[in-house]
Amino acid sequence: MSRYERLELLIGKEKVDKLKSSEIIIFGLGGVGSYVCETIARSFVGKITLVDYDKVTESNINRQLCALDSTVGRYKTEVMAERIHLISPETEVKIINKRYTIENRSEFDLNKYDYVVDAIDTISAKIDIAKFCFENEIPLISVMGTGNKLHPELLQISDINKTSVCPLCKVMRRELKKRNVKKLTVVYSTEEPKVKYSDVISSCAFVPAAAGVMAGSRAINDLIG
Repeated sequence: MSRYERLELLIGKEKVDKLKSSEIIIFGLGGVGSYVCETIARSFVGKITLVDYDKVTESNINRQLCALDSTVGRYKTEVMAERIHLISPETEVKIINKRYTIENRSEFDLNKYDYVVDAIDTISAKIDIAKFCFENEIPLISVMGTGNKLHPELLQISDINKTSVCPLCKVMRRELKKRNVKKLTVVYSTEEPKVKYSDVISSCAFVPAAAGVMAGSRAINDLIG
């Protein structure tokens, strides 16, 4: 059996071929983004661009696929690129070891992608990506906060305007309204934080991972219609 056979049985060869010809960019390769990457890679998307400026640290090991004792100190993009090639050798991977900002937006050429996944923490960047994608009709899913939470079953996918509880969603709703961004698909949680937010956000292995798989699954399902 080929590596594609089980997926072809589910969605058909034509849609698998469509995924092979698609191009996705993933912003952020942490607890959420690394699992987005895994989902996208195991769906055999043809071209994947990985964006993250950070290197693996020991504190990442509890929740990030790229984080192992052997990868501490390496760029997350490089570790995940190697993993993608072990899963799907035909996939073309581009790595960008930069932080996305409003000022350097033009360096990313978002118009070339079939899908954008935002799994970063910086609010100003999330807002700018959402605004640009909305105005240019680029499919996007954005993942909200997954820290300080223990229940993946309380995650859901919705439009930002229908969200509740999540503090980050509240900020995003307000700021996107100011910028006349009328819609944004998000993964968010209705769980109240287990501990108060601080400079260091608590985390577990399963909530960020579940959010990443959900975001990746939405991207794949949107691409195949």
